[in-house]
Amino acid sequence: MIGRLNHVAIAVPDLEAASAQYRNALGAKVGEPQDEPDHGVTVVFIELPNTKIELLYPLGDNSPINGFLEKNPAGGIHHVCYEVEDIIAARDHLKETGARVLGSGEPKIGAHGKPVLFLHPKDFNGCLVELEQV
Repeated sequence: MIGRLNHVAIAVPDLEAASAQYRNALGAKVGEPQDEPDHGVTVVFIELPNTKIELLYPLGDNSPINGFLEKNPAGGIHHVCYEVEDIIAARDHLKETGARVLGSGEPKIGAHGKPVLFLHPKDFNGCLVELEQV
């Protein structure tokens, strides 16, 4: 059901510093910051030959990233994103197997302009999983 790894998301306490580190120290192609108000984050995508890294920074006081950064002040891996062909079919199958879909269970539009859902980390070995329809 899942396809390729779309990205690994890293929550960061300083978006400019993290972007500069990938650009200058690692020589990566670093995109421009983009606000995602529906998700409460500002994101920067780093292009790699085989996938992407998504830097996450809180957007507003109610950002879900705030709690993560309180527990992990230096930042850290927040989630992994896998591609799926049909997000509704994937959601329904996962719910049948007992996996919990976060939020309302209805896909939201993600940073790539495509439908996304998140799966509870307790159902996936402690890892928050994002599914993105491609």
